[in-house]
Amino acid sequence: MINDNFDIENFPIIESLQTNFTDVISLLGEDVDREGLIKTPERASKAMKFLTSGYEIDPAAILKGAMFKEDYKEMVIVKDIEFYSLCEHHMLPFFGKAHIAYIPNGHIVGLSKLPRVVDVFARRLQVQERLTDQVLNCISDTLKPLGVAIVIEASHMCMMMRGVQKQNSATTTSGFRGAFKEMKTRNEFLKLIASSLS
Repeated sequence: MINDNFDIENFPIIESLQTNFTDVISLLGEDVDREGLIKTPERASKAMKFLTSGYEIDPAAILKGAMFKEDYKEMVIVKDIEFYSLCEHHMLPFFGKAHIAYIPNGHIVGLSKLPRVVDVFARRLQVQERLTDQVLNCISDTLKPLGVAIVIEASHMCMMMRGVQKQNSATTTSGFRGAFKEMKTRNEFLKLIASSLS
């Protein structure tokens, strides 16, 4: 959760979204008064507002609220961060895992804040390439570490449910800043996220 107190009922946009979802259902040829669909516009509106709630949150503020002075200067990795997003081209889900590493430069950050930053950017209409850059740049600009790296692996329903309908395809994007531009450091990160330490 981005915010445990997130209350979808507080958004006045819900009523307008309901009207539009009702129109969409009707245009598709369905009976909006059918028992199973009576509350669908309301449910869909609340779901859509939640799934795009990242617009309401400042991801840099999340990091700034949990930065601590520390002399540690080795790699910190948080891997297998699950995320769910909506493709901006078809508004269909894409989902997967993000792997993030940074090398502190005087400050560390609470480990739970990195997944929260991923969630903030994922809960917007997105493309995977932009999501990768936004998370990378936010961490780099806010923490100002010696280096930052990110790899995102995702499956896209727009490729699986429609279009080419390839069920087993996956998309990988990556980004590297600072020390991770060096091949040795980058390879260490890639090796660690590929391995199981259990």
